[in-house]
Amino acid sequence: MPELPEVETVRDGLERHVLGRGVTAVDVRRAYSVRRHEAGPLDLVGRLRGRTLTAAARRGKFLWLLLDEPEEGGDALLVHLGMSGQLLVRHEAAVEQAAGHPHLRVRIGLDDGSVLDFVDQRTFGHLSVHELVATPDGAAGGAGSPLAAVPGPVAHIARDLLDPALDRGALVAAVRARRTGIKRALLDQTTVSGVGNIYADEGLWRARLHFDRPTAALTRAEVGRALDGAREVMAEALAQGGTSFDALYVNVNGQSGYFDRSLAVYGQEGRPCPRCGTLVRRDAFMNRSAYTCPSCQPRPRRPRP
Repeated sequence: MPELPEVETVRDGLERHVLGRGVTAVDVRRAYSVRRHEAGPLDLVGRLRGRTLTAAARRGKFLWLLLDEPEEGGDALLVHLGMSGQLLVRHEAAVEQAAGHPHLRVRIGLDDGSVLDFVDQRTFGHLSVHELVATPDGAAGGAGSPLAAVPGPVAHIARDLLDPALDRGALVAAVRARRTGIKRALLDQTTVSGVGNIYADEGLWRARLHFDRPTAALTRAEVGRALDGAREVMAEALAQGGTSFDALYVNVNGQSGYFDRSLAVYGQEGRPCPRCGTLVRRDAFMNRSAYTCPSCQPRPRRPRP
């Protein structure tokens, strides 16, 4: 699933390519891809057609396009990429060439003749239009917009590690107050958003912490190391366009990121740890995998019964 760096790469591309454009047409080719728009596909079409895309914003893994210049309230097109969703900007000849793409779910026509295509092979992603709600702390809702508001379904999503409005001290305290493992805490989007399986493993490797370390037993400094590790690795991934293992994640121009070449432990089972040479281990974790260096990230000892 795309994580913060991948979604931010898409947001940045939308900011550069579609802002200021008016929506002239909307073609919903698969109703399931707009399932979170409760009023249905026809209502979504009506709420988008004739509107202007004025800002591309992101919080964690959630992305939205502001519609018109918001006055009191306002609304936005909310996008969740799911496992394989892509937002692709197509110009000129590419518009017709891609019209028959087998995984094209929604096509949004723009007033300069280009289109914004939502392509989604596995169909876990979705588009919907929602009213904006004020942020509880009065700070900007997310990257890309100074507006202190977010779409309603994003209101429960915590700020992410790259958000300048993040209260780091409060986050450290919240993590230590949990009764869970540190990786589970990092993946909880209501605690801190944007961190997924890849960057949790990479950040914990940098922090020299095992994924199963109990949060309540961690010191403030250890939690800080885990957060800093995840933040640093996401910032580095963002600089390289994100992490792409196949063609399912691309930016708005269809180009893949290449941070996967820099991964230390994620997906590296049986390969030497770049820090100490010990072979990387893979463990089952929440129906997924967790990758660690057994030497750099020793498993926590369990108390004897």
